[in-house]
Amino acid sequence: MVGPNFEPLHADFGARGDGIDLRKGLSEGDLSLIEQAIDEYSFLWFPNQFVSDEMQLAFTRLLGKPEPSHVKLGREGVIEYFITIGNVQNDGIALGNNHPETQFLTGNNMWHSDSSFREVPTYVSIICAYEVPDEGGITQFVSQRAAYNRLPVKIQGDIGPLIAIHDYVFSRSKVSPEAVTPSHANSLPPVRQKLVRKNPVSGARNFYIGSHAREIEGWDFTESRELLDNLLERATNPKYIYEHSWSPGDLVIWDNRCLLHRGSGYDADKFRRRMRQTRVQGTGSTLEE
Repeated sequence: MVGPNFEPLHADFGARGDGIDLRKGLSEGDLSLIEQAIDEYSFLWFPNQFVSDEMQLAFTRLLGKPEPSHVKLGREGVIEYFITIGNVQNDGIALGNNHPETQFLTGNNMWHSDSSFREVPTYVSIICAYEVPDEGGITQFVSQRAAYNRLPVKIQGDIGPLIAIHDYVFSRSKVSPEAVTPSHANSLPPVRQKLVRKNPVSGARNFYIGSHAREIEGWDFTESRELLDNLLERATNPKYIYEHSWSPGDLVIWDNRCLLHRGSGYDADKFRRRMRQTRVQGTGSTLEE
């Protein structure tokens, strides 16, 4: 193999990657090209990567420090690096639409950036797909970098110094008032994040919002929501959305520093869905960028 090569997927971001087989490992050169592609494209799709959990975790470690699941950590105090996306459990049983865990996961159908509610948010998320529904289950992505670049210069200047408060309980309470256990809520107090972030390699800027962004520090709540909702509306115009239709064997990496994503839903009573996600922790607080 000659190493990975990338073909753009969307005018704003994203690329399909070919030329690697993660089951056979990566050279230092391959890894460097993938890291460069993350900074350039923000979203990478590698088809036909039928890897095991062990292989996925090893690959995750190559990109940085694995991030523990906040759900397992908050509810049970357990360090677990994998999150199952879908209704198929480790024992093969598929949960239906009315199961509390299925309903909890519907929170992922809001536009968000993974772990923006943590002081050190996620760098990249990695998903390997194993079982996918025949209908639904598409994941949508948009670029906050491209959206920032489309803003009038005055708005870019106005929002540059602002701090947003990100709050997991705020976002998940929209799913259900009982969606977050007391121990889970206590483990995730609201955090301050820069509203405008900068890529450390390219210097490219983007705003940083999503469902966890509750309000602007020092602003009236109504005024905060007007700004945050306006930025979200600008970013998620349908013409700027990339929709990923999953196939078994897909391995997808996306940059949470600058992308928003959401699930589209599926009928868990009719279909099985099993995807395994790992995340790489960021290098520090956004306030230090």
